[in-house]
Amino acid sequence: MAAQKELFSADLLSPEVQSALPEGYKLRALRPSDYDTGFLDCLRVLTTVGDITKEQFQDRYDYISRQDGGYFILVIEDTNSSPPRVVGTGAVLVERKFIHNLGSVGHIEDIAIAKDQQGKKLGLRMIQALDFIAERTGCYKTILDCSEANEGFYVKCGFKRAGLEMAHYYQNTKSKA
Repeated sequence: MAAQKELFSADLLSPEVQSALPEGYKLRALRPSDYDTGFLDCLRVLTTVGDITKEQFQDRYDYISRQDGGYFILVIEDTNSSPPRVVGTGAVLVERKFIHNLGSVGHIEDIAIAKDQQGKKLGLRMIQALDFIAERTGCYKTILDCSEANEGFYVKCGFKRAGLEMAHYYQNTKSKA
């Protein structure tokens, strides 16, 4: 099978995190073929995903891949499964700023681990891997939003409470991008 194009270079993957994963688990960037390997099912553990067609998935993947180093979506693949399947995912979005001497901030988003894979420290490894990417791409900090119920997990990952999240939700809108 030919190598598939991944969202970003493997040079940004933490060798320490990869070596800490259980045997047969692989950390890598998102691929277009992950539509068929459980990526969306993994996200459904976290929130509503919707009925996304393969064409829509490819269109969004193509859009994200053109964003010049702003999106880094990781997956953890269980290669022990036949066929191999995505059992974890997370993203870091790099925001380039004018403040802090044109600094960058990493925003961790969409951390999801398949229900049958929880308890194997995959969530911790995902956070560590995303933090590694943020640091390697020059971010001066990484931030994330979480529920109070998940705060203890993120504290164990090295994060600390640093403010209050605010949101403004819009009625009857769908993303057009």
